[in-house]
Amino acid sequence: MGGFFAAALKEDCVFDLFFGTDYHSHLGTRRAGMTVYGRDGFNRSIHSIENSPFRTKFQDEIREMEGNMGIGCISDYEPQPLIVRSHHGTYSLVTVGKINNIDDIVKNILGNGKTHFLEMSGGDINATELVAALINQKDHLVDGIRYAQEQIDGSITILLMTPKGIYCARDLLGRTPLIIGAKEEGFCASFESFAYLNLGYRDYKELGPGEIAVMTPEEVTPLVEPGKKMRICTFLWIYYGYPSSRYEGVTVEQMRYGCGSRMALREKGETDADIVAGVPDSGTAHAIGYANASGIPFSRPFIKYTPTWPRSFMPPVQSKRDLIAKMKLIPVQELIQNRKLLLIDDSIVRGTQLRETTEYLFQSGAKEVHIRPACPPLLFGCKYLNFSRSSSEMELIARRIIHREEGEDVERGILEDYANPDSDRYRKMLEEICDQLKFTSLKYNRLDDMIDAVGIGRDKLCTYCWDGRE
Repeated sequence: MGGFFAAALKEDCVFDLFFGTDYHSHLGTRRAGMTVYGRDGFNRSIHSIENSPFRTKFQDEIREMEGNMGIGCISDYEPQPLIVRSHHGTYSLVTVGKINNIDDIVKNILGNGKTHFLEMSGGDINATELVAALINQKDHLVDGIRYAQEQIDGSITILLMTPKGIYCARDLLGRTPLIIGAKEEGFCASFESFAYLNLGYRDYKELGPGEIAVMTPEEVTPLVEPGKKMRICTFLWIYYGYPSSRYEGVTVEQMRYGCGSRMALREKGETDADIVAGVPDSGTAHAIGYANASGIPFSRPFIKYTPTWPRSFMPPVQSKRDLIAKMKLIPVQELIQNRKLLLIDDSIVRGTQLRETTEYLFQSGAKEVHIRPACPPLLFGCKYLNFSRSSSEMELIARRIIHREEGEDVERGILEDYANPDSDRYRKMLEEICDQLKFTSLKYNRLDDMIDAVGIGRDKLCTYCWDGRE
């Protein structure tokens, strides 16, 4: 995944840029960077944040940075922002998204002229560098930005800073957000809407899908009107988004309450649980919604220990990620002993961590552990965002179950049947997952209830990871 922040002010912007970017630390774990433009031109800094947070890596350098415009990012993979010299002049670039057709694009660009791409340490091409190469195929920046977005199979949202202003371009189908904030001193652009509130900005505008605008300290000028078709990622509300963020007018925390509430109403008291709990942090709000609607008390039978600990999926080895996730959860014995727990997590991906959490609760004296994921079974690897570094859909526990039942080449219609919560295949899949992960019971949230909790039209939401809908 990844997040970004930009500021264009009539005064120095470094303070706002530093804290606005830092507010996106929940969206990435690998790289972070900032570029500012001032009297001395472009000044950039990039650091690894794998073993220490953003703030500690940049807090000394920002004392030496100055400028009235800047862009910053938290990235899960490639180093950025980049500084690019081209026929457009010098500019700095940040991107968030996913490119599925990198090899085809590289082959096409290399075939059209004499150019080259630098490889990162893992041997891959920096996706942001590739976007710059596409932009540079056109004579005008706006044409280049749109050309890059049109050539990419996947999604891409772009911030591009020149000496004259910051171009803000939301993905063609709006799979990720891009929100403008305003205050007397100027404007900011942000992935997360909450990131600018404590910096004195007010909501100004949320760019529509495919919309392009240029931001200066004096104004925000529309350049390309938004498209009519949108597919914003629903998983932003379920997991990635910070609780106080808002996308398309819908606040993450409120959506999660509604999600849990609809799960409880659907279940109609069928489970005789003593307490409802959420797997911290993203499962907590879903659990509060469930508890409020069901009347079952909400409790916190384990507490997440976060000081000094990195994100659970940061290490490259899955076993280490699982171990760190387990070590961060500290049990409260009195709230577990001899209790029937209904536990809500945001999702089940591989299932390893939730299985170990369940075993942990049983070892701590729980009588029963009923699992209620806040979203449906994940059946398809995301094509549009770097939701996971998984190399195969077979890492998804639901797909492993389907593979065992149906073989390697599964027809689309059969997968659609597994996505139908009223089908026999779906019920069989749930039984297998429940047995394999050793839960007392398992019931996923339904897709229709989850969409209802978001509260905007299904035709505006991306649900590909659950139902394969493009």
